[in-house]
Amino acid sequence: MDIGMKIKKLRVEKGITLKVLGAKSELSVGFLSQLERGLTTIAVDSLERIAEILDVHLTYFFDYPVKRKDKILRSYEQEIFDIEEGSSINYCLSTNLEDKQLVPRLIELLPQKSKEEIIPYMHEGEEFVYILEGILTIYIDGESYDVYPGDSIHMNSNVTHNWANYTNKKVKLLAVNTPNNFYNKNKDYHE
Repeated sequence: MDIGMKIKKLRVEKGITLKVLGAKSELSVGFLSQLERGLTTIAVDSLERIAEILDVHLTYFFDYPVKRKDKILRSYEQEIFDIEEGSSINYCLSTNLEDKQLVPRLIELLPQKSKEEIIPYMHEGEEFVYILEGILTIYIDGESYDVYPGDSIHMNSNVTHNWANYTNKKVKLLAVNTPNNFYNKNKDYHE
């Protein structure tokens, strides 16, 4: 089940309307509706606000790799971190995110079915993206850039940004970001 479906399921179970969730989270009803239908993605800080409103830990929305003691992650051991229906597959590139600052991921961004509006977002932290395969269109602070294999982006995440794959082939990229909002030192990994 993707993040949007989990949000909708919890929201309905708790009797919270989209309007109320929008007001409490400071997100528009239109955006939340698109999110619940799997038409857009959400920044981690916004998802944290929703998790708090719905009274669950952020990790509720993700299927995490098992916390392991070994330091080496073999390519054949990579686990899917998150699947955004119809848009991307995220693989965790760490054996253990506990007490780590960086969140390393391998992302396979699938071609978009149409040129839907890309909704930029911002959050705290820092991001590094390295294009491995394909052509990524990235939006940073209102500007659009095409980035190619071997190109990289390193930026503060507090500027508006988002990305899209407007080609007919998969885009593969390495993404490393901070902060690590996926693991809370005071909570169990699977709460």
